[in-house]
Amino acid sequence: MIEIKDLTKVYRFSGNDVEILKGVSFSVGKGEFLSIIGPSGTGKTTLMNIIGCLDVPTSGTYVLDGVEIEKLDDDKLSTIRNEKIGFVFQTFNLLPRATTLDNVELPLIYSTKSGDGKMAKSLLEKVGLADRIHYRPNRLSGGEQQRVAIARALINDPAIILADEPTGALDTRSSLEIVAILQKLNNEGRTIIIVTHEPEIAAHTKRIITLRDGKILSDNLNSQVRNAEAELKNLPVEVKK
Repeated sequence: MIEIKDLTKVYRFSGNDVEILKGVSFSVGKGEFLSIIGPSGTGKTTLMNIIGCLDVPTSGTYVLDGVEIEKLDDDKLSTIRNEKIGFVFQTFNLLPRATTLDNVELPLIYSTKSGDGKMAKSLLEKVGLADRIHYRPNRLSGGEQQRVAIARALINDPAIILADEPTGALDTRSSLEIVAILQKLNNEGRTIIIVTHEPEIAAHTKRIITLRDGKILSDNLNSQVRNAEAELKNLPVEVKK
């Protein structure tokens, strides 16, 4: 599904070129559940932005479903973002004056799909918030707001979910609830990529790519994932199929 080869990203700061990504190469198959981990400043978010078609590389290639992303114009990049990719961010990015239902339907403004409320209600039920559809964000906990953000990311039925530090603003229990939802979405066949600096979150994914100083330090299947999954079994949040 994703092929990245010799990817670089250079930004210019105060007249100087700063290389953030330095020849990154890896592939992601359909239905994988992987994490990209590393300390702050190592290039994780820059890489995520390129994968999510929010930015383009300075050099190298990024192929998504057979399409070379770096050759597309802004309109085509926007179409791919809207149709193929769902985004979940650390800060939730919910509209404070909009209801939960309206926040979930927001991406439909840029879509040809209907915003009749049925799909949004179904997704809110899926993430355990059927009784919160008319709440505004200030009446929701951090974990609930992130579940709304996940429902919003699913509204256009994307094949890929990109989650940038999705548990960074949450307590331990809420973090595990969010990981459990992402894990179950992966079990349904979606490709899930998490960017995180937390090893305990990466432990729940099936593959871990470690970045350091703009390069891939390691790329390994997670042999401990079954042990990590045991923590999620007794959580109360049910993700319906």
